[in-house]
Amino acid sequence: MKKLNTLSALTTLVLTGLLTLHTPAQADADMTFHGTLIDPPPCVINGDQPITVEFGDVMTTRVDGANYRMPVEYTLSCEGAVSNAMKLTITGTPMTGIPAALQTNKTGLGVKLQQGSNDLTINSPINFTYPAQPELFAVPVKQSGATLTEGAFTTTATMSVAYQ
Repeated sequence: MKKLNTLSALTTLVLTGLLTLHTPAQADADMTFHGTLIDPPPCVINGDQPITVEFGDVMTTRVDGANYRMPVEYTLSCEGAVSNAMKLTITGTPMTGIPAALQTNKTGLGVKLQQGSNDLTINSPINFTYPAQPELFAVPVKQSGATLTEGAFTTTATMSVAYQ
């Protein structure tokens, strides 16, 4: 009986040794992750050229926020757009009391911007879906109680388009 227990113990020891030899050893490996951050594809507004609205001769007595309304003509190209959900912002100095108008160099005179027939608030984005682009208009507007004087007038703003 003693021989059987010894043989059994030896067999167990040999089998355990064999199992240990065939069990894979633990291994460690470093992992690396990489990529490149990119900005969304840029949009090109008006072929990178200034957008100009020429009102021509504007009579001081006919400035009423409706007369001399002109389209703001521009192009918009967004190649490889990752999303068609966009926002357009006109950034500039708003006229006191008329948040949809840009202050001009003439006291009491502004240029009101509209999207279609709705006033567009300066410095506030409007949402749209590309490739349709907002139809914009500009119209001279007079501040309440102001008396306009003759002379050239000008104002500037920046149009920006961004993905939502």
